[in-house]
Amino acid sequence: MPLALAAALAAAGCGSSPAASPETPAAGPSPAAAAPPASGAVTAQAVTVPKTLKFTGTTLQGKKFDAASMAGKPAILWFWAPWCATCASEAQSLADIHEEYTGRLSVLGIASLGSAAEMDDFVADFSIGGMPHLDDKAGKLWKRFGIAQQSWYVMLDRTGKVVHKGYLDDLQLTGKVKELTA
Repeated sequence: MPLALAAALAAAGCGSSPAASPETPAAGPSPAAAAPPASGAVTAQAVTVPKTLKFTGTTLQGKKFDAASMAGKPAILWFWAPWCATCASEAQSLADIHEEYTGRLSVLGIASLGSAAEMDDFVADFSIGGMPHLDDKAGKLWKRFGIAQQSWYVMLDRTGKVVHKGYLDDLQLTGKVKELTA
């Protein structure tokens, strides 16, 4: 898609509509908390899966993804489109953050507004296949999180509480990541 057309489409979708915030943690311990620890064993803290991470999807590679796997640490949900020039400019920063903060921060791309082939090409062109990306062509997750435009971030703290929702430039993104992982 020509850059001018992509820019016009992005400009047309700049509005954001408020949505219910899915940030209330679910009650109850995770299944890991059900088994008692062995005598003398060091136990890991039980992780509660918050409401914000109670969703599943399919990766661009066709594999099932359960967001509950991100519970217990901060997370970035990055909503992107394959024709989005802003998304393209942010891709390397997100790949770098994913690599630098692996194990301390989860990064999940949630792609929409394009075909599966376009999404695959975007991931390959910008070498961002090291982090998971969900195919959300139907916009189910975009609707759930109240996303009305790309490139948009939903940042969650360790408890799953939404601490930021909106656009961030590279400097702001880096600052928020440092706050989340401090």
